Amino acid sequence: MITTTRRRLLTVGAGVAGAIALAPSSWAQTKRKLRFGVGPLLPSPEDTKKAYMPLFAHLAQQLNADFDLVATTDWAGMAVAMGSGQLDLAWMGPWGYVLAASSTGCTALATVKYDDKPIYHAIIVGKPDLKVSKFPDDTKGMIISFADVGSTSGWLIPTWYAKEVWKIDPKTFWKYTEGATHAANEIAVQAGQADMATDFDRNRNAMIASGKLKEDGTKILWTSAPLPNDAIAVPKDTPKEFAEQIQKILVAITVEQAKTLLPSRYTGFVAATHASYASIENAGITVGKIKPKT
Repeated sequence: MITTTRRRLLTVGAGVAGAIALAPSSWAQTKRKLRFGVGPLLPSPEDTKKAYMPLFAHLAQQLNADFDLVATTDWAGMAVAMGSGQLDLAWMGPWGYVLAASSTGCTALATVKYDDKPIYHAIIVGKPDLKVSKFPDDTKGMIISFADVGSTSGWLIPTWYAKEVWKIDPKTFWKYTEGATHAANEIAVQAGQADMATDFDRNRNAMIASGKLKEDGTKILWTSAPLPNDAIAVPKDTPKEFAEQIQKILVAITVEQAKTLLPSRYTGFVAATHASYASIENAGITVGKIKPKT
């Protein structure tokens, strides 16, 4: 699947490769085509494109540009595309962004707000009848499903907590699997196929609200400290003036505009820099997935 995704990204029209090489003043004179990407935020690429298309259409219109939008099925494909010059801007999960920044030097411009907050929490859910007085001590030997290794809340943060806070190896402490989507994790616990699973609070709330998960289908056993929401990032060679223009457009989106431009409960953006994701980067270094900057 990763190979397919990368191929598809790498075949995006070569004729648009220089789309952002011009300074912003040139946009008023010649209409260009931008290449936007969005990660695996919904069950299928088609669902993701449909949900996020209005935002990218608005951004392109404000920049006087045409655009292509690609929805990837994994975060690795997004990082490859960003590093190889196939994307001009991407909506990335926090850990996906940090991985891409580590390998390509891309930079965050904005953080999305959800329920008017630029933060969320990683969680571990369990079966409703699970008896847990102390976590994780009382869960040793239970079946747990972690999400894809590109997920902040579903893999990175619980792995970091296991190593640094709980002082356990999750792969030996539990009957461990990884690679599932967040939605699949919740459903697996609700169906009794796993004792526990990783997720994030926004996803669980959304699944309950949409009827895809019973309100008492799972229960929260553990909640992380606040984490920065998804990032909007551009490649390292993006002209400063153009990056500032994009940031200004995103931050200017009002709560009312967000109702038509963004999926439900997203309310706009706040300005961000790479430093906004320092906690995610530090966790990545600690678990050995990225190297510290020298």
